[in-house]
Amino acid sequence: MVTAKVWVLKKHFEGFPKTSNFDLKKIELPNLKDGELLLESVFLSVDPYMRPYSRRDMKEGDIMIGTQVARIVESKNPAFTVGTFVVARSGWRTHFISDGKDLQLLPSGWPESLPKSLALGTVGMPGLTAYFGLLEVCKMKPGETVLVNAAAGAVGSVVGQLAKIGGCRVVGCAGSDEKVAYLKKIGFDEAFNYKTVTSLDEALRKASPDGYDCFFDNVGGEFTSIAINQMKKYGRIAVCGAISQYNDSVPQQGPYMQVPMIFKELRMEGFIVTRWNNRREEGLKALLKWVVEGKVKWHEQVTEGFENMPMAFIGMLKGENLGKAIVKV
Repeated sequence: MVTAKVWVLKKHFEGFPKTSNFDLKKIELPNLKDGELLLESVFLSVDPYMRPYSRRDMKEGDIMIGTQVARIVESKNPAFTVGTFVVARSGWRTHFISDGKDLQLLPSGWPESLPKSLALGTVGMPGLTAYFGLLEVCKMKPGETVLVNAAAGAVGSVVGQLAKIGGCRVVGCAGSDEKVAYLKKIGFDEAFNYKTVTSLDEALRKASPDGYDCFFDNVGGEFTSIAINQMKKYGRIAVCGAISQYNDSVPQQGPYMQVPMIFKELRMEGFIVTRWNNRREEGLKALLKWVVEGKVKWHEQVTEGFENMPMAFIGMLKGENLGKAIVKV
């Protein structure tokens, strides 16, 4: 009999999440039936989407939603062998049972030297978000200028690098000088700390006096209402996230987008990466190739210990992570 540890949502978040919103519990797992597998989480992901999705999809007392890289420790399913690593969407738990249908193998050709945690980041959902958001929503073209905010995060850092591979000029902004230095190191043409500039409007104008063709928006709110005025005619905005608004108890008030959208004839489109599930392999193959070739660099903020899941989640929402926030069990 295996005892699994799980984190449950004790109380829905009001404003910014607190550790008291979570409860650590133990669950006895039953013995495996034919066709089932026992898995042990090795790495777990903490992501911004968990904040709004928890309100939409979860009840108090539910196990927190999320994704992990897990190792198969026992198998009564001939399709899966013990020791295999997979990506699962089984929430915040140390051990779980699966029939295998909801598991995804790591992409073929995964080098032994590459951390398997990257399957939760650069070569996983955040990387795919950058890939499809840029190619299918922004439809970037060589020679264009791309703006990305939260640029040192799991998605933003990949967006900037893919835009460079695509022949674009890239401007990124982030919330610390350390993050800005990292953006310049991984090839961003311009980067600035939005917390220390005297005027966001001026900083954006200085970084690209001619404006922006594409804007990959992870932040929303005030940043977007300022940036939209610096889009070029027929510019495209991919609305990926709105982390500036996830913890608001009261919705933010405008300014509103319609006038610049009309005069500049902009296209603004929200998207969720699962739209391209049928092309997942294509995206992962491309991302893995670029990582192996050194064309896409990665950085992980690793928190040790399953007991620190809430702390890692809260830290990520505060922007304490450089690159992808991961918990190592």
